[in-house]
Amino acid sequence: MLRILTFSILFLFHPVHVSITSIDYIHDMRAFRVYIRMYYDDFLLDSKANTVQVNNFSASASSSKDLVNEYIREKILIKADENQLIPKLRDIKLKDNEINIYLDYPTGKKPGTVSVKNLIMTSLYGDQSNMVIVKVNEFEEGVKLSPDLTERTFEIN
Repeated sequence: MLRILTFSILFLFHPVHVSITSIDYIHDMRAFRVYIRMYYDDFLLDSKANTVQVNNFSASASSSKDLVNEYIREKILIKADENQLIPKLRDIKLKDNEINIYLDYPTGKKPGTVSVKNLIMTSLYGDQSNMVIVKVNEFEEGVKLSPDLTERTFEIN
């Protein structure tokens, strides 16, 4: 009960609604290396984690990894040349109310287009900002996605 009260208090003092997603194409791996950073309390609220999951969350626990995997598959959709990519969770780090999620998205080849749909907290906050940066070789572009604009396609060619 005390933990839920603590999260409620943190929520009141946490006025910024933002996430950062970095998507880097690694040629030798033929995959995107993806990094996501967001506030841990926002993650718990948006993932609809239950009390047991909140109380037992540990970056190394399989139940926590399952929660993160489910959340990412629902909230971050990446397509390369119209092919939906499947994420593979590499790591989770939790520090100072921030959760950092590290993933790989195998592509098979260098894409000509990359589409990113980011739904992190878009159903919770009208002022949500999801910053996305895509890097493929010499191409690099960033965009701010929001509840009104959740998807962007990047032309790599």
